[in-house]
Amino acid sequence: MWSGVGDFLAMGGYAPWVWGSYGVFAVLLILEAVLLARRRRQVRDRLTRRLRRERADQVREVREA
Repeated sequence: MWSGVGDFLAMGGYAPWVWGSYGVFAVLLILEAVLLARRRRQVRDRLTRRLRRERADQVREVREA
């Protein structure tokens, strides 16, 4: 099959496509994780602000009553 590491890395002449596709996949996988973490943080922050605002409204209603 392969007579050494060099032959394995050359992938029978298809190395640019094989390793390129692995590279693109790795970049997209990392990008997906980064974007998911960012989105999660945005949603958490938005919900935290909403909860604080609702609690402040409840306190205001109790004080006015």
